[in-house]
Amino acid sequence: MESGGKNMVLKPIRTSKKLNDDDEEEAILLSPGSQMFHEPNYNIHIVAIMGWKIPLDINSLKAQILSKLLKHPRFSSLQVMDESGQMKWIPTTVNIDDHAIVPQLDVNNNMDTDELVEQYISNLSTTNIDISKPLWDIHILNVKTSHAEATSIFRFHHSLGDGIALMSLLLSCFRKTSDPTSLPTLAVSKNKSNSNNSKNIRSLIWQYIVKLWLFIRLLFNTVVDVLLFIATALFLKDSQSPFTVAKGFNNKHSTGQRFIYRTVSLDDIKFIKNATNATINDVILGITQAALSRYINRKYDIEGKMKFLVEQMRCRATVLVNLRPALGVQAVAEMIEKNAIVIQGNCFGFVIIPLDIAQLQNPLDYVHKAKISMDRKKRSLESQCTFYVLQLFLNLFGFKGATKLAKRVPSQTTLAFSNVAGPLEEVSLSGHPLAFLAPTCYGQPTGLMVHACSYAKKLTFAITVDEGMISDPNQLGDDFVDSFISINEAALSKFRTKVD
Repeated sequence: MESGGKNMVLKPIRTSKKLNDDDEEEAILLSPGSQMFHEPNYNIHIVAIMGWKIPLDINSLKAQILSKLLKHPRFSSLQVMDESGQMKWIPTTVNIDDHAIVPQLDVNNNMDTDELVEQYISNLSTTNIDISKPLWDIHILNVKTSHAEATSIFRFHHSLGDGIALMSLLLSCFRKTSDPTSLPTLAVSKNKSNSNNSKNIRSLIWQYIVKLWLFIRLLFNTVVDVLLFIATALFLKDSQSPFTVAKGFNNKHSTGQRFIYRTVSLDDIKFIKNATNATINDVILGITQAALSRYINRKYDIEGKMKFLVEQMRCRATVLVNLRPALGVQAVAEMIEKNAIVIQGNCFGFVIIPLDIAQLQNPLDYVHKAKISMDRKKRSLESQCTFYVLQLFLNLFGFKGATKLAKRVPSQTTLAFSNVAGPLEEVSLSGHPLAFLAPTCYGQPTGLMVHACSYAKKLTFAITVDEGMISDPNQLGDDFVDSFISINEAALSKFRTKVD
């Protein structure tokens, strides 16, 4: 077996048999975005690492999957390529024992179970899910660690859907721990409404002037962002750093990926948000900037001229943005009960976010700088336009050309970044209360991915690194916690100063 999940190609099942009329009605084409994930070197898997407060009852968990998850057609269908090269979903019979994997781990008194579980998850990144069955599996590790009493790893091929849709589907199987009859609730973004209904002519003129200015700024920002996106695809690469993928790295040095997760208080994140007049996303990005700065400064032991060069470093994050609204937990649960699930494919664009790598005296400045970057991106249609650029490449050069573009842009930046809102309250599955949730990916064309996920009163950073690039991933994980602590202490200090 080759090492390094990124080097392994997932080859779809081919069939020379033409589908009959009845099969044609059942067969549904994969979306172009989903089929792209079957191209060589773009074979991405989503991994949901879940910690549990009690050991897992395997039979109970299997029964829950059979009663809920397998009603979704994507989890009970094969991906088959016909003679024309089109890939379709073909319903099949699922044997749950082929998907629920319970490994016999070699646990002894002298072994660090945290390291054992971490190594097992890392080994998954060197393997693919068998294409002859639906592209998902769950690995159940009834081993106590410092994080949980048991750990499970839900693995999906990215062609099944985007992370937000899969999160809604997964959570539709859960129920609130405090009320086993109620579905989990997710945070909903609130749109600000304009309560000014004045009919004054001057007021209306002023409103139109403001709207015109906002439109001009939106247009200008969008043009600049699209040009930078194209420049990145062509030649604009981030500065060399411990996280930058070198040319030819994938084939020679990759030994698989390591998954590190660190959990912090969501209440403290919200406190920092209020102290800086920012959003939770701004705070998460600020902590990420601070952690990367801390790690790079330690690696380079920066002084004098080297410090100046590092602070001028070009460092950016590529964010894959889902452009199709998620159905939500409630809607998915209702469709499961009615056996009327709507299949949603991958529909995504890119956003490239600049990061500041510097040693700042005031840790809150990391959040302030992140807020400036995020506010700027909110006034742009970058994700929508990059989607149409991908569609253009798809029409002109086919899946291979579009995939090369989709791979090229992240590989020119320092890291991939993503975040998703989890349930607002603690949840359980078949009586098993969840301790933490850490979704992430492997197979992406970057050496580093940072994914943040909230759950109840916690927020977990899931950090995926290529072992061939970063030899001390746990140190990087600790840098996220240390950066969070320093920013939170600065926010507390600011609050005490106001009170005094």
